[in-house]
Amino acid sequence: MAEPETHPATTPTTPTAATTPTTKAAASAATALARALRAAVRGEVDFGAAARALTTMDASNYRRVPVGVVAPRDAADVAAALAVCREHGVPVVPRGAGTSIAGNATGVGVVLDLTRHLGSLVSLDAETRTAVVQPGIVLDDLRAAARPYGLTFGPDPSTHSRCTLGGMIGNNACGSHSVAWGTTADNVRELSVMTYGGDTLRLGRGWAGAPAGLRELVEGSLAPLRTGFPAGLPRLISGYALNALLPEAGTDLARAFCGSEGTLGVVTEASVRLVEAPAARALAVLGYPDESAAAEAASGLLPYGPLTVEGMAEDLVRVRGAGRGGSRQGIRGAGRGGHDLPRGGAWLFVETGGATPAEARAAAMTVLGAADPFDGTVVDDPAGQRALWRVREDAAGTATRTPDGSEAWPGWEDCAVPPARLGPYLRDFRTLLSEHGLRGTPYGHFGDGCIHVRIDFDLISRDGVRRFREFSREAAALVVAHGGSLSGEHGDGLARSELLTTMYGDELTGLFRQFKDVWDPAGGMNPGVIARPAALDENLRFSVLPRERVEVAFGYPHDGPRGGDFSAAVRRCVGVAKCRVAGPGSGPGVMCPSYRATGEEQHSTRGRARLLHEMLAGEVVTDGWRSEEVREALDLCLSCKGCRSDCPVGVDMATYKAEFLHHHYKGRRRPAAHYTMGRLPQWLRAAAPFARVLNAAARVPPLAGLAKRLGGIAPERTIPRLAPETFGRWLRQHTKDRNEVLAHGRAAILWPDTFTEHLSPSVGRAAVRVMEAAGVGVVLPPQGRRVCCGLTYVSTGQLDRARTVMRRTLDRMEPLLDLDLPIVVLEPSCAATLTTDLPELLADDPRAARLAASVRTFAQALEECAPDWAPPRIDRPVTGQTHCHQHAVLGDTAERRLRERAGLVGELQGGCCGLAGNFGFERGHYEVSTACAEDQLLPAVRAAGPGTAVLADGYSCRTQLAELGGYRARHLAEVLAEGLPERLPEGLPDASPS
Repeated sequence: MAEPETHPATTPTTPTAATTPTTKAAASAATALARALRAAVRGEVDFGAAARALTTMDASNYRRVPVGVVAPRDAADVAAALAVCREHGVPVVPRGAGTSIAGNATGVGVVLDLTRHLGSLVSLDAETRTAVVQPGIVLDDLRAAARPYGLTFGPDPSTHSRCTLGGMIGNNACGSHSVAWGTTADNVRELSVMTYGGDTLRLGRGWAGAPAGLRELVEGSLAPLRTGFPAGLPRLISGYALNALLPEAGTDLARAFCGSEGTLGVVTEASVRLVEAPAARALAVLGYPDESAAAEAASGLLPYGPLTVEGMAEDLVRVRGAGRGGSRQGIRGAGRGGHDLPRGGAWLFVETGGATPAEARAAAMTVLGAADPFDGTVVDDPAGQRALWRVREDAAGTATRTPDGSEAWPGWEDCAVPPARLGPYLRDFRTLLSEHGLRGTPYGHFGDGCIHVRIDFDLISRDGVRRFREFSREAAALVVAHGGSLSGEHGDGLARSELLTTMYGDELTGLFRQFKDVWDPAGGMNPGVIARPAALDENLRFSVLPRERVEVAFGYPHDGPRGGDFSAAVRRCVGVAKCRVAGPGSGPGVMCPSYRATGEEQHSTRGRARLLHEMLAGEVVTDGWRSEEVREALDLCLSCKGCRSDCPVGVDMATYKAEFLHHHYKGRRRPAAHYTMGRLPQWLRAAAPFARVLNAAARVPPLAGLAKRLGGIAPERTIPRLAPETFGRWLRQHTKDRNEVLAHGRAAILWPDTFTEHLSPSVGRAAVRVMEAAGVGVVLPPQGRRVCCGLTYVSTGQLDRARTVMRRTLDRMEPLLDLDLPIVVLEPSCAATLTTDLPELLADDPRAARLAASVRTFAQALEECAPDWAPPRIDRPVTGQTHCHQHAVLGDTAERRLRERAGLVGELQGGCCGLAGNFGFERGHYEVSTACAEDQLLPAVRAAGPGTAVLADGYSCRTQLAELGGYRARHLAEVLAEGLPERLPEGLPDASPS
């Protein structure tokens, strides 16, 4: 399907129907193709709008719309799909995790999703150090299988937790350890391949398995093949690896196929080499005045046999603090449990290995002594190394925002020059950027001469796209002048294929076309890439987005030059897919619990962002805010806010979901749960006088069942018990006059959130006792004037009502704001709402920002108001979970310090409990809710020993633990109150695992 090069300037400010309607003939052809595929293939065949929308883009600047998606179950299915597509004359694009940065995983025709069923480890032979894998296996899964044998797969891109071996073979991926173990092509032994024409080939060394005519082509072109490829390049990825077929290179067909980017055939199985993994590692972190000095030092370290020599400059580290995304860390304190970076304007990360920690450290010290850095240190504790590596691995995302929050893009992403030329090249490259008025943050594999950079191209206006094209052509000439390769890792794709003549000349690129034709004479495999390339400024994914601002409710202060640009917010997702980590126990952090539970792309943060992008484009998803495809994808979003912190670019899907629901249901009837749980504060206030009666009724199964059906509540859930005495009523009887409290000196305002007020007042009572023991007086909002953060209205997209509630709250809180006291919010989700949603929904009200800035967690308030107070010594191990909103928005540093001072030892889990406010209570969400709890929280609590205190500051987390495991968890305030000399009147139950 042809795509418009630019979007008409008359695009409306709200998503509407497609601007390029599909013809009846094309629709009929697509229907016939889908029917034929369903008859021939046992795997899933999906030609729906959602499936197509999810595969229009990878991690590049490019977008191509497929006809449909096929998920083959095995090699026979791949053959059947290719046969049908060949018969219908439709192109095919093999796709792994879709993390390619050059546009090579996008395509028209049929996308073959090789991740769903073809992700197995076929065999692993530790003795021969060989593994046989299917193309959809995730790299980290292969490495986990090899780890017990002391082995690993050498190449390790920063996307190792989600990239697939098939994708790595397609791009000849490298990663940070290529100085030690080479590229993917260096580690592939044999490949099983199916061509578009229907041939099944087994490729290895020698000519056996070669398609007809290939040997004759190579033997007739020996002279250009021997002289046309640049020398001294460890990262020569651009073009086809025809030089691997030279007799002096051993005629390696498998190696020649690597890096072909899905243009020659489909890999169905691969035999790969494993390498011995060092038992211990250390990291020498070397500071230099600038990146050129670091680059010039890098090649001199290679004789010391390092595992990695990675480089980055100061501007990249500072980008991590820009805007909303990332971990907001500066140059100092590079991560929890981490180490400060040494002094300097640029750094080399040089990893060394050894049989013992002492041996690894000694090797790192040798590097430190030989490197002559401006400053340096050696980090040998694993936690510190992981924290520092996260800075580097997240760079593909964090670099998409400049220090001032502007957008930056790939497009000139990963060229490579001989390592000895890297310093001069970087100086020339910086000059070229300046000449074009562009900014970028180079980083990457300095030991291999490979540089990544995201540049603040304007890829929206015609003039910006023209300048992008001009810069790319000049940058290509610069790389060639330094003896380099246009691609040093991610392939040519749509971004650089057009420029291959600059690097190789006409004769060799002519041979590339002939090579392609030998394998794929019909041109059915991933057309437009490498041979007969598409123009580098065609198919840009931004061209279809609205030119004018979309009318939205939230402020989106960090998106767009003046904020408030929903298109810019959606553009945040560049597709690096850190959210695509699946399965229970698959890693720390929160993002993305629904994907971890389902493994479905549409339930990942990236998948939802892609659907929103296509909703704005209006071509594939044509119903705008009324889209059922988008609603279905967002339905399983838990609004955990994990992506706000864990996504390298700070995609905030919880906010996007609330925005979408606001528009989707505008003027329409909502689901029952929106009226019940979405308006929970008002129902709980009305029910408070009748708490005992309602509690009794809820224990009658027929009445409870009826209530759940009417309220849209999952039948598996138990209706929460209402507190017979609200927290506010107890507090009014307990606390002193406000003037008396203020006269005392240290004081804080205690926020009476809905959950503490009506469902868990014991938390509030404990917090008051602890604060008073610390000498902190408690101030309440005016008696009888209820306040609410608006959380439940926001999470269900009732944003007009949320703003009404919030403005009323600001009216009531205004006199207290003038006291300039911290506002202690015990419920993390309410604290996060006040901190983020309140100022972003009421950006026009300065009181919102004042209130947000005053919010403190319980531990933060104690640290601020009573810094010298010594908490009671509990001296117990703890388990449980850091609330997902606290992880994402508030941080838990103060909580960690408070636990440590109280003798509460042990780490809390990340992840999301799965209840997540209304989410886990809603009908249809129970299975996903429980799967989320089984990811990290429940296994950790089950594994806890006797006497362990279960900590969960969120009401949802405590409820989920009680319902699914019979565990009674407590807020940190309750555990501390237990250790005070005076216990609460009713006592506090033991929260140890039952």
